[in-house]
Amino acid sequence: MNKKVLVTGGAGFIGSHVGDELLRHGYQVRVFDNLCVQVHGPRCKRPPYLDPEIELIRGDVRDPDQLRQALQGMDAVFHFASLVGVGQSMYQVAEYTTVNNTGTANLWQALIENPVERLIVASSMSLYGEGLYRAPDGTLVSGLERSVSQLKSRDWELRATTGEILTPVPTPETKPPALASVYALSKFDQEQLCLLLGRAYRIPTVALRFFNVYGTRQALSNPYTGVLAIFASRLLNHNTPLVFEDGLQRRDFVSVHDVARAARLALESPGAAGRVFNIGSGRNYTIKEIAERMSEVTGRETIVPDITGKYRVGDIRHCFADIQLARKLLGYEPRQSLKEGLAELAAWLEGQVAEDRVDQARAELSARGLTV
Repeated sequence: MNKKVLVTGGAGFIGSHVGDELLRHGYQVRVFDNLCVQVHGPRCKRPPYLDPEIELIRGDVRDPDQLRQALQGMDAVFHFASLVGVGQSMYQVAEYTTVNNTGTANLWQALIENPVERLIVASSMSLYGEGLYRAPDGTLVSGLERSVSQLKSRDWELRATTGEILTPVPTPETKPPALASVYALSKFDQEQLCLLLGRAYRIPTVALRFFNVYGTRQALSNPYTGVLAIFASRLLNHNTPLVFEDGLQRRDFVSVHDVARAARLALESPGAAGRVFNIGSGRNYTIKEIAERMSEVTGRETIVPDITGKYRVGDIRHCFADIQLARKLLGYEPRQSLKEGLAELAAWLEGQVAEDRVDQARAELSARGLTV
């Protein structure tokens, strides 16, 4: 008999691709999703990209009864239901905490009553805060932050106590968390609660720390989604992509197809239970470079990114993934290059309509003193 898998948040960007990956490998898939307006628009209907073989239950992780019903008959769970947005989390504190933290607690109350064979929880690179760095003398450094006075003087790089600029290096899972936003705090809470209770109730649990995921089906009208989708929304509306600081901050951009495969491997790999894995591409790019590449693939090379020279509270300078552990224990290997991924994204964008709400989101942050 085919295994039955529940994906919370499974009608969204990453969750729907995970559903497709599971279907291709013979699983039966049920999705539990509230179809929220910020992601799915005002109609809140089943998205057309969701495979017809996927069973959709509309519900909210804040409702324990709905969760219990969704779990009936399931063999495994992917917990991907979450509000996503570093900046927005800093002023919608109660909303992020109830959905991400309390929603995960509700899931576990239901899992205690209806255990499954495995749970995979979506975590985030945001909980690292700043990534790992190397000092000029070769020692590895973590736990440093940029001061407000440094940021106001537009001195963007991380510096050693002696004043020398630190060099960013790939960040491994062993780096201690440095929680710089309510969103990061909630994701750390999600993963640790799942791992803790997974051990206590002998439900094998895996946490996947996703880096900057991009690809088709991103919510283009959501100004708090991934940076590539935000740039795409601006460009589709013939607006300039906004780049904070000097644009030279570095990130790891990973295709949603690679992420979906990693999620399936986390379900199937015996050695994954109880572990945390970075899921990225193993490469890194500057935000300025990403904005320029998006302009090229969308045919809008004449729209030059606006380097704002401003800083958002909760932002970090550099963080990109060390994926050696996922390679070793999951057999994970990124397959889609950034060039291929951007070409696919550009082709999908041709048929999309996006409402550009970036200026509105920026105004929200500014009004609350969350930009410098």
